[in-house]
Amino acid sequence: MASDQNASADDSLGGSTVEESRTARRAARRDKKQEPEGLWPKIKEILLVIFYALIIAFIVKTFLIRGFYIPSGSMENTLELNDRIFVNVAGNYLSDPDRGDIVVFKDSQHWIPENQSNTSSNPIRDALSFVGVLPDSSQNYLIKRVIGKGGDHVTCCSADGKVQVNGKAIDESSYLYPGAKPSDFPFDVTVPEGEYFVMGDHRNASADSRYHIQQGTEFVKRDDIEGRAFVTAWPISRWTWLDSADNVFSDIPGPKATNSDK
Repeated sequence: MASDQNASADDSLGGSTVEESRTARRAARRDKKQEPEGLWPKIKEILLVIFYALIIAFIVKTFLIRGFYIPSGSMENTLELNDRIFVNVAGNYLSDPDRGDIVVFKDSQHWIPENQSNTSSNPIRDALSFVGVLPDSSQNYLIKRVIGKGGDHVTCCSADGKVQVNGKAIDESSYLYPGAKPSDFPFDVTVPEGEYFVMGDHRNASADSRYHIQQGTEFVKRDDIEGRAFVTAWPISRWTWLDSADNVFSDIPGPKATNSDK
């Protein structure tokens, strides 16, 4: 009988010891979870979030939408000095610009004088612009409106002082700077295939295609076009969709029809 009691006591003691051990382990795990993780894991998490955000911004800028800063008044009043705009990069891969579109393009023809080209000395801003976090303020890009595309015969001026495309005078009053003439001097060009004749909406303040005819660099190459501007995003007070002026160019005859009439 005594041995049975001792056995029962031993079993009870063993069970109690096992339970206490389990409780101790649970308490240890709980205490470990409550211990501070330290500063580095939090910093690493923040850096990881920033890294992925920059990757996403770079992809958006490269393949979808890109921001630009307007550094001059050549497109007034459609675009004003210091406006921020967005350009449809994705659409540039899907279709070619048309007459009336506002396009941003690289200055591969060196229209911009060397003393006005980009001389930015802010590497941080340049890096953020490169990945797409900030709008591109580079002076090596230009923005103008497409007036003629491949095959078009563009001239100025008609009897009433208007620009003509394939023999058709166009009414540009909807976007021209108030009081500005379509052009202060005559010109006569035929646009090569795959290239564009462009002009600023503020003709008196725009050194556009007209000013580079004598040098033979008046046309913008298709490969230089970054995309079509579609919205003024900043300042908020000027937020608006940008018009391609389809109604201005809707009745323009094709270049072949014009050539057949000659």
